[in-house]
Amino acid sequence: MRAAWYQRLGPASEVLELGEKPDPIPGPGDLLIRLFASGVNPADVKRRAGLGSYAEMEHACVIPNSDGAGVVVGIGENLQPSWIGRRVWLFNGQRLGRAFGTAAEFIALPSKFVTDLPEHVSFDEGATLGIPAMTAFHGVFSDGLVEGKTVLVSGGAGAVGWYAVALAAWGGARVIATVSGPEKAERALAGGAHETINYKSDDVAAKVAELTNGLGVDRLVSVDFGGDLAWATEVISLNGSISAYASDTQAKPLLAFHEFARRNIRFIPFILNSLPGEVLDRTRWGINSWLNNQPELMRPVGGKFGLQEIVAAHEAVEAAQKFGTIIVRPGD
Repeated sequence: MRAAWYQRLGPASEVLELGEKPDPIPGPGDLLIRLFASGVNPADVKRRAGLGSYAEMEHACVIPNSDGAGVVVGIGENLQPSWIGRRVWLFNGQRLGRAFGTAAEFIALPSKFVTDLPEHVSFDEGATLGIPAMTAFHGVFSDGLVEGKTVLVSGGAGAVGWYAVALAAWGGARVIATVSGPEKAERALAGGAHETINYKSDDVAAKVAELTNGLGVDRLVSVDFGGDLAWATEVISLNGSISAYASDTQAKPLLAFHEFARRNIRFIPFILNSLPGEVLDRTRWGINSWLNNQPELMRPVGGKFGLQEIVAAHEAVEAAQKFGTIIVRPGD
């Protein structure tokens, strides 16, 4: 099969290679999937670059990227033949001890990481549903249903933030999103946000107080816990919660314990691939319910590249100017 890989950490242009690798063989419980789209996420490029906690090679050779979409073409032992031919989306490709991800024509992956892709969703869109949509879903619903509640999403026009806005609105919440400018405000509103706040020019806490008549929000879905702490405890209502999936501004933020305790604010930090299996199942099936209930809503694709353009795809993610997920097409 055609694949892209790296055997040392570093810049995409220096370490990514393109060529042929043996086709994977599905083991017991695995599905063999022909990939038509591979999603490139920030964690994928950080792993390849050796940034943060990814300072060492995980394996001697790594095919990058965790997310993807395609068609099941083979099965391992203990799986039903009815899997063959099904359109699917997948996550946790190059994760949890697996060296070979989705930047290839084929992948063998446990069926628990593979979900049916509705017919109205393209493969490109399906490859955006792993890390971005699943992180958003858990961020929104980790503390229960949101119907009738007010949810604040920070970074509401980002890859995860946009999905969090759309999912919270679908769940029946009033959604407020922080954004960095008018164009991103339009994106968040298109996703279902009811109001937006420009965090660069507005006082976020004051604006939330104005929009909620001083009541605050029931839930904050945070793209940057350390950065949001400047105003987070001021905007959360009594017995509210914060779910956070990143803290890039401050890796070790200083927490004002008594401000949290006085208002009984629950803090729910998480990393997607560490969540229990039953939570991941609830998340992926919940996403499919949303896909079927809102078939007309876009699933943001930030750019499309052929496999031979894998370097440009990784660099596009690093440039951080995209809206949505960068897609690599292994068959192109």
